[in-house]
Amino acid sequence: MIKATRGAAGSAQKVVSALLAQIESGTLRPGDQVPTIAALAEEYGVNKNTASKAVVSLKATGVLSGLAGGNTWVRVPPPHTKRQNTRYHVEKSAVQLPESERSVAGTSEGDSGIPLQHLHDDRADYAVIKAPPEICDALALPSETRVLRRTYTRRHAQKAGASRSISYLPYDLVSANPDLLDPTREPWPGGTMHQLYTIGVELDRIVDHVTAGMPTTEEIQDFDIPAGVPLMRIRKVSYSTEDRPVEVTDIPLPADRIELIYTTQLERWT
Repeated sequence: MIKATRGAAGSAQKVVSALLAQIESGTLRPGDQVPTIAALAEEYGVNKNTASKAVVSLKATGVLSGLAGGNTWVRVPPPHTKRQNTRYHVEKSAVQLPESERSVAGTSEGDSGIPLQHLHDDRADYAVIKAPPEICDALALPSETRVLRRTYTRRHAQKAGASRSISYLPYDLVSANPDLLDPTREPWPGGTMHQLYTIGVELDRIVDHVTAGMPTTEEIQDFDIPAGVPLMRIRKVSYSTEDRPVEVTDIPLPADRIELIYTTQLERWT
């Protein structure tokens, strides 16, 4: 029994090594579909269970992507992202600049280093909804107050995992400018800070609440997260100079592709 188990493990490693060799040589490129379990079993002279173990192990290490029982492809490597708190200073400093200067590049593009025009998918979905209880609490709103929910989804390449953020703004606040309810105006030059500026709101501070946990099944699939990789979850709360919370944004960030950088400027003694 032990010999049989070791033999199966060795056969699975043979399939793993063969697929890795094809990926390293460029025969199989990111996004390319991998042969089915049945085809792999026949090609390498192993049973289907052994071929399946090889594929599962490569998914676990982030080499392959795909759902069990469906198509499998060579994983498209996610871009490494650096998120710095100094981004908020940069965004606010640009609020009063002309549109030609505000539209050059946003802070999100700066985080990933990928220009908007190079993205495979860039969507903004807007909806006016009754705020969930936790959003009402975060925005200090009465129960079931209407908010503008904005869901931003991006993919840097075909078959790549998504990046996403969900923003909530009090509807009574942003409806003062109908343009802020129009998703076709995205991406908005200068981002949310400039949008708020158009209705007379200046931000005083932004508080990032950072937690970590394991992703849901849906997040694993949508963000293309290898097994065992946690999510960093940022809840960003923006406060006006009147000390009012005016926006809440939830930002899930898979830990295998994010670097959080916080710079604290200390007051000098002299």
